[in-house]
Amino acid sequence: MAGRFVQVGSAKLASGNEVPVVLDPDRGVVPIADLGFAPDLPTLFGTTTLAELAVAAERAPDSAFHPTAEVVAPYRNPRKIWGIGLNYLEHAGDLSENVPTEPASFMKGDHTIIGPGDPIPVPSQSRRTTAEAELGLVIGRECYQVEEDEALDHVFGVVPVLDQTAEDILEKNPRFLTRSKNFPGFFSFGPWITGLDAVLAHWGSLDAVEVSTVLNGEVHRSNTIANMAFSPAFLVSFHSKVMPLYPGDIISPGTPGAVHITPGDTAESHIPAVGTLTNPVTAGR
Repeated sequence: MAGRFVQVGSAKLASGNEVPVVLDPDRGVVPIADLGFAPDLPTLFGTTTLAELAVAAERAPDSAFHPTAEVVAPYRNPRKIWGIGLNYLEHAGDLSENVPTEPASFMKGDHTIIGPGDPIPVPSQSRRTTAEAELGLVIGRECYQVEEDEALDHVFGVVPVLDQTAEDILEKNPRFLTRSKNFPGFFSFGPWITGLDAVLAHWGSLDAVEVSTVLNGEVHRSNTIANMAFSPAFLVSFHSKVMPLYPGDIISPGTPGAVHITPGDTAESHIPAVGTLTNPVTAGR
């Protein structure tokens, strides 16, 4: 049934090109352009629903699908990536900090983006880099000055994220936050963007979604969205009152726990019914 087609992302096909695709777990992936839609995910988010993609994919012949393909980052150039620090009480305690009275926001450049399986390079400037699993919120419809009760109407879907921090640099001075968050490879997301409706149908509410930071196959820290100081709806509303949010913008709303990573490790963001994002850790420059 069409309801199965609830995930989109990008894949590298035999041609070597990275193209946006719809995932059918039984038939493989089909390029979105072959279904007659805009071949650019942020554009698609603002003009098309997952239900429309689902119908088109279900009607596509088996010959349109690629049974195997290398999954890559869903897209490479969001206009904005907002991160939120210290949004869980437990994680704030890890850093000997208190949860702030307003969101502790920061921004990341798109040069930090990597996808599933890509290496996280630990920069030579850092002696303590951490990886942090998060539930990324992908904006669907442009929004500005929206209220909290309407905010999730502007979210296209969610995606596993691994947000990295050069924690030792941050600890030197909180004003070094931007530097500590913006080394190459410090924002991984994927493998698939899952429609918000599908997530709500599975979990009942975003509050019930559980996010786990995993290192080398062992769960380091898990928590549910309900235990965030600032909910996803509040964060979308709050940041829409700072600046417009556009299709494809990402809000990474905080981690249940950061884990120290070193070359040779494997970090994961595990979110049941959404996906598992896995990245090896290597030595950077």
